[in-house]
Amino acid sequence: MMYKNLILIFICILFYRNIDGQNFYDVNTINTVKLTFKQSNWDYKLDSLVNDGNENRLLGSATVNGIHYDSVGVRYKGNSSYNASRIKNPLNIKLDYVIDNQEHEGYGTLKLANVYNDPSFVREVLSYEIIGKYMPSSLANYCKVYINDKYIGLYTNVQDVDKSFLKTHFGSSKNAFFKGELARGAAQSSVKIWGYFGEDSSAYSNYYEIESDYGWKELINFLRILNNNPSSVDQVLNVDRHLWMLAFDILTVNLDSPINFAHNYYLYEDDSGRFNPIVWDFNENFGVFSRLLDGAALTTSSMQQLDPFLNSSKSNFPIISKILSDPTIKKKYVAHMKSIMRDYFENGLYKTRAFELQNIIDIEVQNDPNKFYSYTQFKNNITSSISSGGPPGGGNQGIVGISQLMDSRISYLNSVAEFKATPPSVTDISHSAVNGDIDKSLWINVNVQNANIVQLYYRASAKDVFNKIDMLDDGNNNDGSAGDAVYGALLPVTTTEIQYYIYAENNDAASFSPEGAEIEFYTITSTGDLVINEFMASNDDTAADQDGEYDDWIELYNNSENDISLNGYFLSDKTNDLSQWTLPDTVIKAKDYLIIWADDQSSQSGLHANFKLSSSGESIYLSDPDTVIIDEVFFGEQLLNISTGRYPNGTGSFKQMTPSFAKQNNSDITVVEDNESTTIFPEHFTLYQNYPNPFNPETTISLYLPDKSMVTVKIFNSLGQLVTTLVNRQLSKGNFQFNWNAKDVASGIYYYNVSLDGINAGTKKMLILK
Repeated sequence: MMYKNLILIFICILFYRNIDGQNFYDVNTINTVKLTFKQSNWDYKLDSLVNDGNENRLLGSATVNGIHYDSVGVRYKGNSSYNASRIKNPLNIKLDYVIDNQEHEGYGTLKLANVYNDPSFVREVLSYEIIGKYMPSSLANYCKVYINDKYIGLYTNVQDVDKSFLKTHFGSSKNAFFKGELARGAAQSSVKIWGYFGEDSSAYSNYYEIESDYGWKELINFLRILNNNPSSVDQVLNVDRHLWMLAFDILTVNLDSPINFAHNYYLYEDDSGRFNPIVWDFNENFGVFSRLLDGAALTTSSMQQLDPFLNSSKSNFPIISKILSDPTIKKKYVAHMKSIMRDYFENGLYKTRAFELQNIIDIEVQNDPNKFYSYTQFKNNITSSISSGGPPGGGNQGIVGISQLMDSRISYLNSVAEFKATPPSVTDISHSAVNGDIDKSLWINVNVQNANIVQLYYRASAKDVFNKIDMLDDGNNNDGSAGDAVYGALLPVTTTEIQYYIYAENNDAASFSPEGAEIEFYTITSTGDLVINEFMASNDDTAADQDGEYDDWIELYNNSENDISLNGYFLSDKTNDLSQWTLPDTVIKAKDYLIIWADDQSSQSGLHANFKLSSSGESIYLSDPDTVIIDEVFFGEQLLNISTGRYPNGTGSFKQMTPSFAKQNNSDITVVEDNESTTIFPEHFTLYQNYPNPFNPETTISLYLPDKSMVTVKIFNSLGQLVTTLVNRQLSKGNFQFNWNAKDVASGIYYYNVSLDGINAGTKKMLILK
């Protein structure tokens, strides 16, 4: 394969999480769901279904934000959050219960939680927002619920972990898929979380509910290796993703989770054969559930000082003990927890965000006729404990204040030896072609101080597993002199894109660059003559085909100076069927574009592929006549009338942009490249994602300065045009927050760029919805 262009891009990519989301889960939107049942005793009917224990549903209709849906299936959900004596019970609403593909904005099942045991009303939504930066997780916001014209109250609205979710985050949905769920009546004293109980699948029925057509064999194989050969667990478990989950749950004292209790999570086996944990149910996070499974209830002080290595030495918790027994993995775990602490807690950003969420729902909480706590308790519970009150059957328990718990907890964790240890310093990442030949290999170099192990992790695309190679400081790896703290490694080039990160450790601590690896990484992009240049998977009125239909489309581009015959080439959205659609005998001219409509209407005249694109995310493959992939893109959820294309045109990495449709991709977008390179700004400078995001009309931009600097913050639109200069002044060391009111600015994608002493320090993307 010929790689004519090499684009060296030092950026951090949050690949899996779509920060823009879709309108239904926009946190600034309070949805309205109205359920109607023919039965006047609908509550009794729903309670009876719970008692039957078979998850049958009551048939009714639903109106979601003014859109009516017939023949939906409804049931109550939850364990402790459900009680027959409560008016406000959690709901599971299946819109496609009878009518296939009946969905609202692409979502077929709505899961609404009743904010049980959370006076603050923010624990669930705040938790999903934070963990969503580090691993695939559901979107969440709020919803008002009416049943038979009676207002029930304000609920949290959490995205279902369904096939659409799996396809968005993993590119597939048909592999082994389980929900971790401790069976009712199971003896808690003998619980072993992620234990191996032999080869008979019936031995696992107390711990897992299968959600896929098959998978017991795969799950048992995973548990066998974890328990009997943990040194090989990375072959069957996405260990990095698991460490992020453990770090978040233990940091935030989320004891109603698999770190303590055998439920509230999912496991999905991706196409590489590794199981991935998926978080679920944060309604009792931040210390609400305060009892260890094998002990008594914890006091506020004992939660503040909860062991960061909780259950790591206990044999009945192989989910933790078999993982953290490895010294290197334990250091990675600490590094991940410290990243979450820096990103959200040491700077107080979590508290700011909690108050912002409360402001969004303030009036609705006041008007909720069935809330479990008073409005005063709602206002106070972010900072202060609630001594009593709560739902019927809830035990009249006190609820610790979120910041009361977390501020002291952060202080405690920073006093723990493993968290005080000095990690390696990773700076000055660079790379270069070997003898100018970028088709074969690249040198990657980095300066690392205070390390005895430095490793390069790399892969070809987001659906692949990261491989690792050692980086050496021996004078023989393009690294200068031996022992000069410059490390080098030779990286093979086999694809059009390389994603990588650096890991370094010493005897006491570890570092990642970028800090959010593996969900954040650096990329090197090289492209061939023929590429997928742009596509649109949610086209409402941007471009129409010859029949006036606004369908999905894919744009190819010829980077070369010669015409290319496409006779026998293939396009596909299926990994296992690269020859899904054969391009006809047509030619794409030099430096020219070709549009293919992905509308599953191949009988229409022109170029119409026999598949459609999913706006919730999937893959596109371009293959030569020998079905060798010459270009591919794996994408997440797409915004309406916003395309995803390469910048620079034909050669760069993919990003969301204003559609160009058979024209050069937006040339002025370079001013808004995400850039978090550690080589050009002070160590530990941090630019945070704005909150709320999306927003209307105000948002807060936050950053941390390690030293006194001249700070400039500018806002740009998606065309790279300056909208406003928000800040341009000298600031001292510390945390800073800047508010931007965009009430007079049109909806769309915008970017904020920060410069320190005239040097570009970083850019983030935000979305205005109006």
